[in-house]
Amino acid sequence: MANDTFTLKEGEEFIELNKLLKFKSIAQTGGHAKIMVTEGEVSVNGAVETQVRKKLRSGDKVAVGDVLISVEH
Repeated sequence: MANDTFTLKEGEEFIELNKLLKFKSIAQTGGHAKIMVTEGEVSVNGAVETQVRKKLRSGDKVAVGDVLISVEH
């Protein structure tokens, strides 16, 4: 599994799941991100996540395929 990190900008408390998937180029578009989440391809902190706009905060871990993204502040 490939490990990756996303660092929240100063003053940001969270990033939405769909935006993280687009930012990390895991999804090509917002629509693609939505499909990935609703089809159960994404897990957050070890559990399948179905909320497209789930607020990810520092310490959360997102797994998609063979990629694990850690959210940091």
